[in-house]
Amino acid sequence: MMRRFQRAADARARAFAHIDWFLLGSAVLVSLLGISTMRSFSSENAFFDKQLIWVSAALVVFFIASIPDYRFLRRTPIVVGAYGIVIFLLSLVFLFGSVVKGAQNRFDLGFFAVQPVDPAKLILVAMLAKYFARRHIEIKHIRHIVVSGLYAFVLFVLAFFQPDFGSAITVFSIWFGMVLVAGISWKHLAVLFISGAIICGGLWHYGLHPYQKARILTFLHPLADIRGTGYNAYQSTVAVGSGLLTGKGVGYGTQSKLQFLPEYQTDFVFAAYAEEWGFYGVIILFGLFGIVIVRILAIAARGEDNFDSLFAVGIAIYFFSQFIVHVGMNMGLLPITGTTLPFMSYGGSHLLTEYAALGVLMGFRRNARPTIQARDETELIGAF
Repeated sequence: MMRRFQRAADARARAFAHIDWFLLGSAVLVSLLGISTMRSFSSENAFFDKQLIWVSAALVVFFIASIPDYRFLRRTPIVVGAYGIVIFLLSLVFLFGSVVKGAQNRFDLGFFAVQPVDPAKLILVAMLAKYFARRHIEIKHIRHIVVSGLYAFVLFVLAFFQPDFGSAITVFSIWFGMVLVAGISWKHLAVLFISGAIICGGLWHYGLHPYQKARILTFLHPLADIRGTGYNAYQSTVAVGSGLLTGKGVGYGTQSKLQFLPEYQTDFVFAAYAEEWGFYGVIILFGLFGIVIVRILAIAARGEDNFDSLFAVGIAIYFFSQFIVHVGMNMGLLPITGTTLPFMSYGGSHLLTEYAALGVLMGFRRNARPTIQARDETELIGAF
C-alpha cells in the first residue's frame, strides 16, 4: 500500500516537475495584489468578485497550457494559420464588435466580452520567433526586417484603428524588441528610427483622432487642462503621490473608491494600488514583476532551440513593455494610452492570454537544456 502511494506521489511530482513555481507564484501574487485593489470596505464592488473568477479560470488555463509538447509550433502551417485566424477576428471586430467608451475592440458574448487583440499579441510572438529562428544568421539583411515588420504592421494597424493605441504600442514593442534580440545592425536601426519619425508625422496629421492628439498634448503640458483632457493624468499622479510610504490602507483609497480616478480597476490600477499600498507596496510589486521577467529570461537562456529562446524573450518583452507603458502613464511620464497592467488589471481576455503564455513556457521548459550544475550532477551519477 505504501509503495502504491509512493508511486502515485512520484507520478504527481513528475507531472509538475517542469513547472517554475517561483514564476507562477510571483504572477499569482501580482494578481492577488490587483484583486486587493478592487476590494472596498465601504461599499460593494462587483469587480472584486468577478476578478476572483477570472484569476481562477486563468490558473486553470495555465495548467492546461503547460501540458502539451509545443514542438508543433515550429511548423509553419500551424503558426501562419493561427496568425491568419487572429487577423480574421480583428477584422470582424470592425463589423460586429461592441463599442465601449469610443473603442470597438471586443465581441460581447453576453456573460463576458472577448478582445481578440490580446491573443493576437501572443500569436505575433510565435510568428516572429518562427521567422527569426530560421533566419537568425541572415537577420542583417534588410528584407528580413521589412518582412517581419509587415507581420507586426498588420496587427498594429488593426489595433490602432479600433482605436486601441495601447495595444498598438505593445505590438510595435514586441516586434522592435525581438528584432533587436535577433541581431539588427545599427545602420538598419537608424533607418527604422527615421522611418518611424516619418510614420509618426503622418499619423499625427492623418491617423490620430482629436482625443488622441489631446492626450499627447496633455502629456507635454499636463496641467494645462486638468478639468478636461488632463483630468485622468492629473488624478492618477495625485493618487500615486498621496500613497506616501505606507499607503492609505487596502480598500480605503479615496481617489479610486470615491471615483475621482476613472477606470481604477483597469487603466489606472497601478495608481489605485500605489495610493492604498504606498511606496513600500510599489517596491513589492516591482520586485514580484522583476522575478517574473527574470524567470522568463532564464527559460529563454535554456531553450531547446532558437525558436524556444526567441519565444520566451518575446513573452518577456510583451509583459515588460506593457508594464512600463502602464506604470509610466499612471505616473505622468507617458501619455494616457489605456493599457492594462499584466496579471493585475481587471479583465478576462488579457489574464487568460498572459497565464496561457506562461503555460506555454512551462511546456518549453520540459524540453529545456539542463543547467551546467544539473548536467554535471547527471554526468557524475552516470560515472558511478
